[in-house]
Amino acid sequence: MTAAETPAAALLDVRDLVASYGATRVLHGLRFEMARGSVTALLGANGAGKTTTLRALCSMVRTRGEIRLCGERIDGKATEDVARLGVAHVPDGRGTFLGLSTEENLRLGAWARRDRRAVAADLDRIYGYFPRLRERRRQQAGTLSGGEQQMLAVSRALMSRPRLLLLDEPSFGLAPRVVGEIFEIMRRINETDGVSILLVEQNASMALGLADHAYLLETGRIVLAGRADELRRDDTVRRAYFGH
Repeated sequence: MTAAETPAAALLDVRDLVASYGATRVLHGLRFEMARGSVTALLGANGAGKTTTLRALCSMVRTRGEIRLCGERIDGKATEDVARLGVAHVPDGRGTFLGLSTEENLRLGAWARRDRRAVAADLDRIYGYFPRLRERRRQQAGTLSGGEQQMLAVSRALMSRPRLLLLDEPSFGLAPRVVGEIFEIMRRINETDGVSILLVEQNASMALGLADHAYLLETGRIVLAGRADELRRDDTVRRAYFGH
């Protein structure tokens, strides 16, 4: 057994990650890792490279460097193959299929699975987390509220039974009460189901309240890293994100 295959190996190990859109380089050699079962937050201003980092992990942009999931290299794989290996991406803007019903969206999340009984059990489990989706299971997704669409986007990703859930700005455009509800369910999913979460979020207070560990990005580089509670107390983070 190699070091990368040991139980102590990181769930996600990123080394010297460079990402570009055409001739424009956005990420400049990122190095970070995530422990199994953890919640990690990526903080930074608009344009810092947070969304690009999530896209790079899913092979949605051109990259160089190494990305390992449970010791296996996934850089260079097709996006659908990364998904089959257990990485689920909830993009900013949610990406729900607006013309389909709530339940049709959820079943699409399990497109690669053949275990029908387990899919049905997971559907019930999701409805337990998000009772409003059960109430609206036959409703067209495009007629759901913004908060319900975000719940649906997260739930559809969970239907793939991911090892790693990539969340991009889940609070965007939502009322504080709805944001609090979604973050509390994310906590339950992490603690109960053991799903690791890599979270991009402008609401630093909510992100650091959920996360175990956090990284601060500036212009495509990590400039600060540590435990979430440590970053919450850091003067740079406090001034930039909490106004004091």
